[in-house]
Formats: sequence, C-alpha cells, structure tokens
Amino acid sequence: MKAVVLVGGEGTRLRPLTLSIPKQMLPIVGVPMLERVLGQLALHGVDEAVLSLGYLPDAFMEAYPDGRAAGVRLTYAVEPEPLDTAGAVRFAATFAGIDETFVVVNGDVLTDLDLTSLVAFHRERGAEGTIHLHPVADPSSFGVVPTDGEGRVTAFVEKPPRDEAPTNQINAGTYVLEASVLKRIPEGGRVSIERETFPAMVRDGRLFARSDDRYWIDTGTPSAYLEANFDYVNGKRGPVVAPGLVERGGILMEGASEIDGEVVGPAVVFVGCVVETGARVERSIVGPGCVVSAGAVVADSVLMAGCHVAADARVSGSVMGPRSIVGQRADVRPVSVLGADAVVSSGTLVDGERISG
Repeated sequence: MKAVVLVGGEGTRLRPLTLSIPKQMLPIVGVPMLERVLGQLALHGVDEAVLSLGYLPDAFMEAYPDGRAAGVRLTYAVEPEPLDTAGAVRFAATFAGIDETFVVVNGDVLTDLDLTSLVAFHRERGAEGTIHLHPVADPSSFGVVPTDGEGRVTAFVEKPPRDEAPTNQINAGTYVLEASVLKRIPEGGRVSIERETFPAMVRDGRLFARSDDRYWIDTGTPSAYLEANFDYVNGKRGPVVAPGLVERGGILMEGASEIDGEVVGPAVVFVGCVVETGARVERSIVGPGCVVSAGAVVADSVLMAGCHVAADARVSGSVMGPRSIVGQRADVRPVSVLGADAVVSSGTLVDGERISG
C-alpha cells in the first residue's frame, strides 16, 4: 500500500528550531520524527510513501539520498507553491501515479493507530474516504467529527468552541482514501481537505470515520515535542528504538561518553557526551557530542547534537537546538526553545522564551 505523507508545513509553532530544520526531521530520542512515522506505517504494510514537500525540501532528499527510510521506499513531490492539505494530497498522489486505495498521514503526528483495522473498516463500509478519530478532553483546537451508528460522518466542524463541540472525537490526521477523491480536488491553488473536500464528501454520504484511542500526539508545539520524546523514554510507547543504545543502570547510553557527573534516569545519553564532575543530568535526552560542565544542571529537557551547558548553569523543561550554548550561571526555565547555534549569555534568565541563533 502507498501513503502520502504531508511534510510541507513550516512548523511555525516550533520556531526557532524549524528555521533551519523541518519539524519532521527533528529528533525523537535520536531518530528523525519522519522515520518514527514511516516505521509505524511499515508495520501495517505500507511499502511506499510519497513525501509532499514544500518547506526546506532539500533537507529530506539529502537525509535519504537513496530514496529509502525505515524500510519504506520514498518518492519526493515538491510543491511549486503552497497548496494546503487537499492540494498537497492531490499534487503528491498524482505525481506518484497513485490510482488505488491509499493512506494519508501528517508527518508531525505520532500514533500507535491500528492502521490495518482502519483500512479494513474503510473497505467494509465501501467508503470513499475514512478518517481516524481520536478522543480528546478539549476538542476546540481540532476538527470535530460526529458520526452515525454506521460510522458515516454527519458533519465536519473545524475548531468549535469547547462548550459547543458536538463530540470529543477529533480528526486525528490519518485518512484512507480512494483515488476518486483526487477528482474532487481542483488542480492548482490552495484547497483545504478539512474545510472543502471533507464537507463535500459528507454531503454525498461518502465519508466515514472510526475511533481508535491508542497513543496519539500532535508534536507541533514545544511542550508536545518534549512530551513525545519523553513518552518513549518513560515507556509509554514501548522500548526506545535507536541504533546503538545500551541500558546501564536505568540510563540508555550510546557508545563512549565521559560521565563523571551524575545522571538520573530515565535518561538517554548519546555518543561523545561529557558530563563533568559536579554536573547533574535528570530525566533528559542528551544528544551526541553535548557537554554539561561542572556545577550545571539539566532537567526534563532535550538537548540536540553539540550543545554546551556551561558551568553552574541550569536548563529545565526546555529544548536546546543543535550546537546551542547556555553560558555560565544562566538559567533557562520551562518551556524555552533555543534554535540552532543560539547563545544564552552568562548569567541570563530565559523564562519560556524563544532564542534564535
């Protein structure tokens, strides 16, 4: 089966991390998010994925020059201009010559959805399109999808006020579609699948939906990105799958690192890291080649490759982009985001701020 993976967005909610890195290439415990998504698709028989590219497309092609990732063959479809969700699906599927049932997923959504069952449901209902639904406590930030007893979608309500939502079942961003849906989408220009294509299918009685309450997270905000990383580390999604990691006393470590300070688990320390005497790392993910200097504390944070937390500094509940630096005695508090090559000067307080490189 083929899939269209939507990876063209600019990731504005994760800036400044995404100024130089597409959000789907950000690491989730050392593995690019896209590979986590593709690996899950592969478990359910998807063997070819068309990446619908728009923002920073070269980053994907350079990362996978042989056109394979996580056991899935890749096709690259680069949008000539932003086409929105339906336009992107049409462009990518047409580019790849898709002419049968296919799957659409968002490249920044991580889920343990039983895709096999969703496809079977779609075929049993003779649907033209089927949406994966997921229950949430507050549906006001999502598309809400009420259904009848057969699973046929009766309405498609985009981001209703919380007290007016007809259900807590939201559009979770995975779709099973027939190739005929492509004919519903006008060629060229921006077309929204949520606001235009799906409502038209509802009117025709051709759109179905099925709820699955397995693990699901939209990683598009700094808090959600941190949560997605720690869900792996804490075992919420099962074992961390990353090359070369070995458990040592509750700490997952990759290769040789100099750990003279204290590391409190659950934590992951990648190859080439230095944690100096008197430094402390608590419940954090420390990327390759990072240095945590004497007296520094890193807690509940994700440090990407090549970061440096200088002496007596503190980083808590935050994300440090590649090669970013926190100076001596600086204090970085939740939920702060440092972009690639960002520098926090010595003695500076950063409290929930975003610092570009």
